[in-house]
Amino acid sequence: MPWENDFQRTRLSHSLECAQIGRELGESLGADPDLQDTACLAHDLGHPPFGHNGEEALAQIAKDCGGFEGNAQSFRLLVRLEAKTVDAQGKSIGLNLTRASLDGATKYPWPRSQNPRKFGVYDDDVESFNWMRSGAPVDKKCIEAQIMDWSDDCAYSVHDLEDAIFVNQISVKNFEKDLADIYHVMRNDYGSDATEQEAIDAHARLAALSAWPHYYDGTLRSLARLKDSTSQLIGRFVLAAEVQTRKVHGDGPLSRYSADLEIPRDQVVEVDFLKAIAGHYLINAAHSQERYAKQQVIISELVEMLMACAPRELDSIFIKAWNEAADESERMRVIIDQVAALTDPGAYVLHTRLLANH
Repeated sequence: MPWENDFQRTRLSHSLECAQIGRELGESLGADPDLQDTACLAHDLGHPPFGHNGEEALAQIAKDCGGFEGNAQSFRLLVRLEAKTVDAQGKSIGLNLTRASLDGATKYPWPRSQNPRKFGVYDDDVESFNWMRSGAPVDKKCIEAQIMDWSDDCAYSVHDLEDAIFVNQISVKNFEKDLADIYHVMRNDYGSDATEQEAIDAHARLAALSAWPHYYDGTLRSLARLKDSTSQLIGRFVLAAEVQTRKVHGDGPLSRYSADLEIPRDQVVEVDFLKAIAGHYLINAAHSQERYAKQQVIISELVEMLMACAPRELDSIFIKAWNEAADESERMRVIIDQVAALTDPGAYVLHTRLLANH
């Protein structure tokens, strides 16, 4: 759990690191650096307690009232829930961001009807979504969103490896003997289209790097090497995308829909390989699965208990929406918004309190 060890990343620290990577890559390609910063900082705002595990739980609960997806929730938060601006009728229009800012933070520019698992907008936020996408090519991500997406992948794939090595949850020397299992996770859990030979070659390239963290023994010297490895790996992935994009699209400034981010196949597979390392050794580990099962129960019970006692236990920003909800489906959406707004510690604390009073 992130609050048990201050070294490990949280959603906030990850978003800051994603923004640092994205701003540098975006600026090198001619994208507006402040716009790129905004896109990266906003990309995870809608993700619920317990990360993708909580997302799966809420998606199951919300399947009959519009679904749940962390990226669609991020959009909803930016255009509705975070009430910085209201219209003439007193309705929140969120942070009142520009089209470009919202579009840059949109990983999946399509509704749930096109892909029930990965989508970027709920049905009741489509009006704002259509305004944002006015004049945009159908289903095409702007280059700022593509940079955000690649920066996100680079940040969490490398930093998850660093965190896990630091707390001795994985040992780099085991990667070679476990290659078949890691490849299985690449294909089945992360949707990689790499062949097994490509995965083997990716591991060989990474292991041959002078910056590869071959060992960690807890000493200051090995910690310094581990931190340097993180910087070198991220630099490798970012530079590869910058060079390839310039090779394809030339030296002029690239923004919005003028070009795509071009990422060499080798680096795509290398990042997929690093993701799968965390998936195999951490996420799929038996002790993790037990914790994830408990977290899903907490999410389910939070929704159930909040539905029973609302609006009393709702945050003030959700009470108006609850009182104006026309039916059970709309009330459930308010509860989903409330639960998704919690942090991990906040979910545990609220669950304990509601359970005691239930």
